[in-house]
Amino acid sequence: MKQLKKIPKFKTEKEEAHFWDTHDTTDYIDWRKAKRTIFPNLKPSSRAIPIKLPNWLLERLKFLANKHNTSYQSLLRSFLVKDVQNELKALSK
Repeated sequence: MKQLKKIPKFKTEKEEAHFWDTHDTTDYIDWRKAKRTIFPNLKPSSRAIPIKLPNWLLERLKFLANKHNTSYQSLLRSFLVKDVQNELKALSK
């Protein structure tokens, strides 16, 4: 069994995220001893926002969502994610 390294103290979440992005967790944690855990009281990492849409657009979203067998909210969210990612890619060129 290899000797595990000590996990350093971090000043910020950003610093911690960078550390784990650049280090292998198996050098610090024995995953064989890990146990499954349920976190029932976690708050969702998203939030509801009010948005006004024209009736015709909402009806078309509902029609498309029905064709995709999903909710119109989920479909709208996936459209937004794709468009925002495309816009950010275009800006970074």
